Amino acid sequence: MTDDFVKDYLHNDLREIRKAILWKLEGLGEYDIRRPLTATGTNLLGLVKHLSLWEARYFGEVFDRPFPEALPRWDDAAERGADMWATEHETREEIIDRYRRVWEHSDATITTLPIDSPGHVPWWPRPHVKLFNILVHVLTETSRHAGHADILREQLDNSTGTAAQYATPQHDPAFWEAHRANVERAAKAANEKDQ
Repeated sequence: MTDDFVKDYLHNDLREIRKAILWKLEGLGEYDIRRPLTATGTNLLGLVKHLSLWEARYFGEVFDRPFPEALPRWDDAAERGADMWATEHETREEIIDRYRRVWEHSDATITTLPIDSPGHVPWWPRPHVKLFNILVHVLTETSRHAGHADILREQLDNSTGTAAQYATPQHDPAFWEAHRANVERAAKAANEKDQ
């Protein structure tokens, strides 16, 4: 009973955070979902592409249940980083649709296998894993990238949160300007004390 509870709990959290990732694209134009918003080029559509490829791998290859579509090799040095951005030829719809197909494939693996089912992750230092390990890993990685997406989206239009109903700022721009100024003042004061 505990195993089923743990598996369902983790799986439900993964389902929710996946939806939050896709929500971050809603209402934005092609440029804003693709443009690099950090010095390393991190962008919203690239995060979705990255998550889809790695989730397909983790719940596919690792458990001998390969995702039915071709994926780039994980060990191809020439392709390293290509999963983090979308070319002009890749459409938003293609990337989102693939992510949703990955969900279906992953969900089937999670539902079918017991939580202690063995898997093999050849790119990990300790490659022998259980479904539990992979559920925790993918949930952690997806949550981590959801945090990145939250900050990127906030930079674009001040939307925050995990769903549309939480996106509207609870305060007006003057409140946030004053709040930011207060945070900046505290940072400067702490810096002066440190010197």
